[in-house]
Amino acid sequence: MPQNETLIWIIFTAVVIGLLILDLGLFHRKARSIQMKEAVAWSIVWITLSLAFNAGVFVAAGSTAGMEFLAGYLLEKALSVDNIFVFLLIFSYFGVPAEFQHKILFWGVLGALVMRSTFILVGTALIAKFGWILYLFGGVLIVSGWKMMFNSDIEVHPDRNIVIRIARRLFPVATDVSAMRFVIRREGKLMIAPLLLVLITVETTDLVFALDSIPAVFGVTRDPFIVYSSNVCAILGLRALYFVLAGAMNSFHYLGRGLAVVLMFIGGKMLAEPFVHIPISTSLLVVASILVVALAASVLFPPSAPTQKHPTLDRESKSRDN
Repeated sequence: MPQNETLIWIIFTAVVIGLLILDLGLFHRKARSIQMKEAVAWSIVWITLSLAFNAGVFVAAGSTAGMEFLAGYLLEKALSVDNIFVFLLIFSYFGVPAEFQHKILFWGVLGALVMRSTFILVGTALIAKFGWILYLFGGVLIVSGWKMMFNSDIEVHPDRNIVIRIARRLFPVATDVSAMRFVIRREGKLMIAPLLLVLITVETTDLVFALDSIPAVFGVTRDPFIVYSSNVCAILGLRALYFVLAGAMNSFHYLGRGLAVVLMFIGGKMLAEPFVHIPISTSLLVVASILVVALAASVLFPPSAPTQKHPTLDRESKSRDN
């Protein structure tokens, strides 16, 4: 990696970490429930920062790189919205008080940044050494999209999570969910607080989703920095967006199927690339159009009765059961 590119990675990561520290250390230092007005304001702030960075990419690296970032950002943002439904069920399963959810999401985002940056670096190295792995990525996206389209089971079973099983065997677990800490000491004995189990579930869930989202962005661009920065910018606003959308997730009942089509489109694009070149402008238009149609259909054709079905949940729960 050229020295100036390494510097860009360092500066970008340092700014992101600084924003996260400022967010939790100054604005959300005390545990409290996040109100809708505040959540909307923070969502606007994160989206504005991301679009401003996108404008900088357009100016510094050209229109192609700018459109690649925008396509990656839209894709990752849509996938992160899809993840919110699963996080909502996880918090409900563990009975996490609303005032603690922001802290869990903060550390979840921090862990996701580490995991995804590792995935991106490994994926970049594999693509550079084994070009055929892009076809494998394309196949994975098509299969994942197909499963998302036709599987609608909703089962979230944190008790089947192997990481949680190991943690429970190694350490005693406290039953008091009101403790804001991840680890507590009682009668001289170190114990895991329920919040840590929730965090483990959130992190392992994001790991499963990353197996789709990272290959999907590589289908849009091969630039590792654009893959990384678009992922990061999409994830940064996830916490605020959760509090905006948590109460209205059933309104987006067609989003999962729209994402399924997007994943299959990108997977097909990766498989067909040696024979048919699809410009990034076309890819951006297709991805944006599919997402707009899915959201519009959700508004125009609301479900006849309240439902908890969502295509993504079956993928997430079954992956953790294995």
